[in-house]
Amino acid sequence: MKSLDTAQRLENSVLSIIKGHDKTIRNILACMISGGHVLVEDNPGTGKTTLAKTIAQSIEGSQFSRIQFTPDLLPSDILGVSILNQKTGTFNFNPGPIFSNILLADEINRASPRTQSALLESMAERQATIEGVCHQMDGMFFVIATQNAVEFRGTYPLPEAQMDRFTMQCSLGYISAEEESSLLTSQNDGHPLDHLKPSVNFDEVQNLINTVANIRINDELKNYIVALTSATREIEDIQLSASPRASLALMKVSQALSLFEGRDFVTPETIQQLAPDIIAHRLVVSPEAKFNGLTGRSIVEKILEQTPAPV
Repeated sequence: MKSLDTAQRLENSVLSIIKGHDKTIRNILACMISGGHVLVEDNPGTGKTTLAKTIAQSIEGSQFSRIQFTPDLLPSDILGVSILNQKTGTFNFNPGPIFSNILLADEINRASPRTQSALLESMAERQATIEGVCHQMDGMFFVIATQNAVEFRGTYPLPEAQMDRFTMQCSLGYISAEEESSLLTSQNDGHPLDHLKPSVNFDEVQNLINTVANIRINDELKNYIVALTSATREIEDIQLSASPRASLALMKVSQALSLFEGRDFVTPETIQQLAPDIIAHRLVVSPEAKFNGLTGRSIVEKILEQTPAPV
């Protein structure tokens, strides 16, 4: 299957640089080709930025932009601005970094809510309205945002509406001692990313994205997905439950991950594997439940245990 070959070449390219996170890398790539966006929350130095740069460098012909989010960042710094051409007397629009295929939003929670919200329209509708003019974003658009999991001074928590725009939230975590030793050796003479060559071209990735819709998912599995998200709406400890966008995201990423796994159909196990990363970050748990140690992820894991899967 041609699409499987493309998926494997892309995955192997990323894994050649990012060591020890095979399962997470595959999930993130599945999120990308499903048309979604990912929020990576982790400790400093775990490879979040390197991951985004590796994915972009693995795809020949893709446009990559990086935005370093800071408290003084303005929406126009992301979206672009019209500049007066004094020779012609007309305004020319200079597109911002958001007009790219892969966008790294580094430390997204350091910018003000006003600036964070500049991403909302583009992430949901693949367009940006600037100065009253709607600009369409053609082709693949993938936001990989990062935030520090331990430092909260000078940060602005992402609003619930923006958290819901992220298809998936995950973390990389620390690698094993053996893998860390191997990492030191690999960077003895420079960073391996400096020598990474593209493994796939942009058209191949676009075809991969188009193939996702052809991965079969039957009605029983669709009902299973809805049962998982609906269960979050019946728990008293949850102040904000999973939206229908969560159901749609879980279906699409399950189809994409099935493609990476070499199947043309979705299984219950694939859905169960992805559900915590796709549903948990959308839930707002009540303060009392948080005090008792309840988290969005633990709630989703309990729902998975209690909801019978199709046979």
